[in-house]
Amino acid sequence: MASPPFLFLLLLLWIPLFAAAPDPTAKTYIIRIDASSKPSIFPTHYHWYTSEFAQPTAILHVYDTVFHGFSALLTPDAAASLAGHPAVLATFEDRRRRLHTTRSPQFIGLRNQHGLWSESDYGSDVIVGVFDTGIWPERRSFSDLNLGPVPARWRGICQTGVRFTANNCNRKVIGARFFSKGHEAGAGAGFGAIFGGINETIEFKSPRDADGHGTHTASTAAGRHVFKASLGGYAAGIAKGVAPKARLAIYKVCWRIAGCFDSDILAAFDAAVNDGVDVISISIGGGEGVSSPYYLDPIAIGAYGAVSRGIFVSSSAGNEGPNGMSVTNLAPWITTVGAATIDRNFPAEVVLGDGTKLSGVSLYSGPPLNGKMYPLVYPGKSGVLSVSLCMENSLDPATVRGKIVICDRGSNPRVAKGLVVKKAGGVGMILANGVSNGAGLVGDAHLLPACAVGSDEGDRIKAYSAANPTAATATLNFHGTVIGTKPAPVVASFSARGPNSLNPEIPKPDLIAPGVNILAAWSDAVGPSSLESDTRKTEFNILSGTSMACPHVSGAAALLKSAHPDWSPAAIRSAMMTTASLVDNTMNPILDESNENRATSYDYGAGNLKLDLAMDPGLVYDVTDADYINFLCAIGYGPKPIEVITRSPVNCPTKKASPENFNYPSIAALFPTRGGVTTKTFIRVATNVGEEASAVYRATIEGPKGVAITVMPGKLMFSEGVRKQPYYVTVRIDEKNATIGESGSAFGAVTWTDGKHVVRSPVVITQINQM
Repeated sequence: MASPPFLFLLLLLWIPLFAAAPDPTAKTYIIRIDASSKPSIFPTHYHWYTSEFAQPTAILHVYDTVFHGFSALLTPDAAASLAGHPAVLATFEDRRRRLHTTRSPQFIGLRNQHGLWSESDYGSDVIVGVFDTGIWPERRSFSDLNLGPVPARWRGICQTGVRFTANNCNRKVIGARFFSKGHEAGAGAGFGAIFGGINETIEFKSPRDADGHGTHTASTAAGRHVFKASLGGYAAGIAKGVAPKARLAIYKVCWRIAGCFDSDILAAFDAAVNDGVDVISISIGGGEGVSSPYYLDPIAIGAYGAVSRGIFVSSSAGNEGPNGMSVTNLAPWITTVGAATIDRNFPAEVVLGDGTKLSGVSLYSGPPLNGKMYPLVYPGKSGVLSVSLCMENSLDPATVRGKIVICDRGSNPRVAKGLVVKKAGGVGMILANGVSNGAGLVGDAHLLPACAVGSDEGDRIKAYSAANPTAATATLNFHGTVIGTKPAPVVASFSARGPNSLNPEIPKPDLIAPGVNILAAWSDAVGPSSLESDTRKTEFNILSGTSMACPHVSGAAALLKSAHPDWSPAAIRSAMMTTASLVDNTMNPILDESNENRATSYDYGAGNLKLDLAMDPGLVYDVTDADYINFLCAIGYGPKPIEVITRSPVNCPTKKASPENFNYPSIAALFPTRGGVTTKTFIRVATNVGEEASAVYRATIEGPKGVAITVMPGKLMFSEGVRKQPYYVTVRIDEKNATIGESGSAFGAVTWTDGKHVVRSPVVITQINQM
């Protein structure tokens, strides 16, 4: 038996190790390491990291594929100290990100047994990695009936956890993982890893989806054909993803309450590349504040690591439209997708007591009002913002009980406003857009009779209510599903817009795809409104957002990858962009939903995804790793920041290239204001991927008034031995006579055609204030 003094000494040693209070200033940091600096004495990088940089208990993730380094829970002082280490290339604080929240495949040009679906065998054997909130694997959309064996190159796993077993993976959902260490460290106050963590009363610590968003995006990209699909009768028909036979690999990086953390997202990129995915779909973006430089943006870093290995990465543009310069996920190796409507709508109608009928939309599927008129009230006339927005606990039951309530859109979720009205005793809700949303409407599965209306309609309803404060009445009618809506597509009012806030030389977004009122699979863990009080269960849900547009492009990339396995990610993106459509189903130019004016390249990029043409684009603009590095040098990044992104040391040339000469499918011409007559010349290299090796393409030009666009040579001649041809585009602006819009921009295009193919590159002309 040990003597008492020895026990006392042992206790003194024990207490600091286990009873010391955690440092409340500790945060999660991501540390980028120069992997080549590892001393040979250490068998692995992990041994080196834990010996020299951080305690093993502090380290969350070790990265060794798309990124070299680790994430750890550190105090700011410790992180600052590490930044001075000669082997550390960069340190950056972990950030929280947010998700960008049946008929659409046909709308983008896919047809059964014909064209790209047939040529690609519906994407069979292409592996799509989905970074999101997980999956509800029991859905019919994820059946593996009649699918062949899992591709032999697959190296991933089916990670088990709460309510998720190995049997939840199959030949369709071939792998699933979840990443929570960053979330657990960052979600709680201070030492979240100890005191915070996953709230298992509402979340599954596994790949199972407690939110619904991940199930929806996964089935949009690659869901199987499901007959008799609908949401409460809305959008009834055959549901299907864009690439119905593609395989799914699920990477749960987002959690229902706390969102998505950079350290977990980066770990998912590392795993997905090692696992063998072909496409990565990531409907995540933003964070707080202005977009970070690429070398401080883990999504950009992880995406580069994937794209440099031939993996296509598509991401959502964000939902902060119609504000200019709101687009996110700006790296030139990411395909950035905005949202558009399709030709299907869910009309509803507000009927006022004076007989006025105003159109809106709704997905309400409960008992109808059957034409009964109810008193109408606008609580917002009080001037209290929380009341006009129908925020939690803002409505006086004495004012709204038994009435239809007008609520303004904004701040809290649209469906939550309806719940506030219902709790206060209201019988229905009219959700009125503000000026920024204009006529842009999305359907919601409300818990009470509700109809969303545009800003003009909302103003008319409020004016009627104000003019008849005690006698105003209304009712709501619901008209189900209507196919063939015109015009469509229209750029969704919420879809984020250009220009690119980091590098306007690269126009973003790249293109738009269906993102409004999209029917796809849903989780049983949450009702279609996503409200905790919504106990309804539904196999499908209808959502809107650039989150829904992104997986359309991911599925499209899977089809193109299957049809053209030798194409690079840049070639696949180019095929989509240069064949995108600029007209709606009335054959008129695509409109902007927010103001009903003609949309521009800042709104839709190169246009609306049109897959019946992308399979055979004729020419593509390809990009190599060397091109990306030259671009990073051109925008002023030094060797160290570039190595953070590319993982390899680089030396930029003394004479840097112009970033506008990056071989992108679109062209941005930036000119100073008060520049008089100014000229700029750009180079592009076109690659012939058409079946006809001996092809001749001729250029046509679109240019705004006061801007002259010329192309040299005006004819490109290809042959069996000459598959690539350079050409030069010269843009000359006469500021005095140029037709420049309020945004300081004008828009044109260079189009090449050989009589069969039409290859269009938008040209964005922008005037920039000089400091």
